Amino acid sequence: MRYLSMIRVDETRGVAPSEQLMQDMGKLIEEMTRKGHLISTAGLRPSAEGVRIRLRGGKLSTTDGPFAETKEQLGGFYLIEAKDLNDALQVASRIPSVKTGSIEVRPIVEHPQANAQPAEALAGSSAA
Repeated sequence: MRYLSMIRVDETRGVAPSEQLMQDMGKLIEEMTRKGHLISTAGLRPSAEGVRIRLRGGKLSTTDGPFAETKEQLGGFYLIEAKDLNDALQVASRIPSVKTGSIEVRPIVEHPQANAQPAEALAGSSAA
């Protein structure tokens, strides 16, 4: 089963990861890949660079980020394969960002006809 581990970070503390954090993430990515857990991973630019779109009554509107009234913003993700939620939590607990932010783990809704190609397309990404 696939799970999305969403990394929440406090952008007020700065968005550039430390050298140690980058090394720790590199080691984890290698380990997760070797064990068959990692499907894809990526970091995100700061929320201030994001744009939210809505379509209401046929009209498209945009709102510049950040969007939530909270210190923690979505900073990246790991799409992982795990046998169940407990296994996914064990895998996600190793993500180095858990020490300075939080990680939300959610199961992916499986739609066989919709997921066949996107999962393959995501498999090549590994940037966080």
